[in-house]
Amino acid sequence: MKAIILAAGKGTRMKEITKEIPKPMVRIKDKPMLEYILTYIKNAGITEFGIVVGYKQSIVQDYFHDGSCFGISITYIEQEVQNGTGAALHLAKDFAGTDAFFFTFGDVITPAENYKGMLDYYTMVKCDALLGLNTTDDPYKGAAVYIDEDNTIVRMIEKPPKGTSTTNLNNAGLMILSRDIFNYTPKLKLSPRGEYELTDVFGMLRQDGRSLKGYVLSGYWKDVGTPDDLESVNNIFS
Repeated sequence: MKAIILAAGKGTRMKEITKEIPKPMVRIKDKPMLEYILTYIKNAGITEFGIVVGYKQSIVQDYFHDGSCFGISITYIEQEVQNGTGAALHLAKDFAGTDAFFFTFGDVITPAENYKGMLDYYTMVKCDALLGLNTTDDPYKGAAVYIDEDNTIVRMIEKPPKGTSTTNLNNAGLMILSRDIFNYTPKLKLSPRGEYELTDVFGMLRQDGRSLKGYVLSGYWKDVGTPDDLESVNNIFS
């Protein structure tokens, strides 16, 4: 299995922190956030990575090179226009190959055991898409996910109004996806935000009766999108 990581965005909410570096390269303690993610996935058994880069991509490439110094192989995929997560994933179609692949974002951090846990669970359920889910008081900032007793995803609501969600499960941004996902990415339409959203693909999969499962992560989870988020995750690692 290969892994694809999105690391193309600027991270405008990080303000001055990302003026000179892309968001996945901000430091958690002594090393870039992206290095933690690569290491955790490598330790789960995956060594071949495709990294989608864009904003200040040379900083990512100059640090990781071809990955050999980290015991992995890296292919860089350029996203010239940051027009959404669905569009970014589609750029990695050729790299992905013919098998299922691990997919995540370069600004999401969670304990190493969650990556191995997802891979082990996937070998048991063999679904079309396995989504990592984190628990939160209110998933209004992300995507509320509803699952049944078999962990099948029965409903997803992107950024529900605050206080309206009846689930505390949020799409955590860690996924294992079937190669068939690329049958759907070309069908994406621009969202109200002017982007091609990956979450819209999951709606298409469900409409077609494809199997979507959820895996509830353990321990901390952080989408490092603001300076306060960065300070919080640094405290976790202290």
